[in-house]
Amino acid sequence: MSDTTAPEDPRAARTRQRLRQALLDECTERPLSQVSVAAVVRRAGVGRATFYLHYEGLEALAVDACADVVREAVEALHAWRGRPDPVHAPPALVEFFHALAPHAGLYRELLAPGGGGPLGRMLHHDLRAYSLRERQLVGAPDAPLVASAVTATFAGVLADWLHGLIEAPAEEVADQVWQLLVALHRSR
Repeated sequence: MSDTTAPEDPRAARTRQRLRQALLDECTERPLSQVSVAAVVRRAGVGRATFYLHYEGLEALAVDACADVVREAVEALHAWRGRPDPVHAPPALVEFFHALAPHAGLYRELLAPGGGGPLGRMLHHDLRAYSLRERQLVGAPDAPLVASAVTATFAGVLADWLHGLIEAPAEEVADQVWQLLVALHRSR
């Protein structure tokens, strides 16, 4: 028996993209807590039933709309080759922190201080899986422990920085979190 997944219906993909963009546009004008399903569907040009066909509610749509930031974070943390510079973050990580500004308010609503919240759960899942896989591939000791520590450190610093609990420009916070992550990788 083959394990093939049916290709996604292009119409459904376009509808979800329109809903994601509509939500992001709404959130540039007001906080997520003040956005309504009616406003999103009106902006997206779809019906309310169509919205609920694709999403349980606004939070589910918001997490889906912000899923790219999680993928970008995971990619930025692994965007180096060879021996990592222990002091300066890879350029992709610095760029990642800079790119958060346009939707920082939405990210703050979905990523609680310390790294919790729905976006934090997604980040934890994706980053831990990637880090664990990478450590296991090279035979590094304590792969599950270090993958969890790396994930918690990054998610916590990211969330606290977004919430203003860490006051530093993007370049500085990228270098600081990078130094912590390098130290965690070297500790075991």
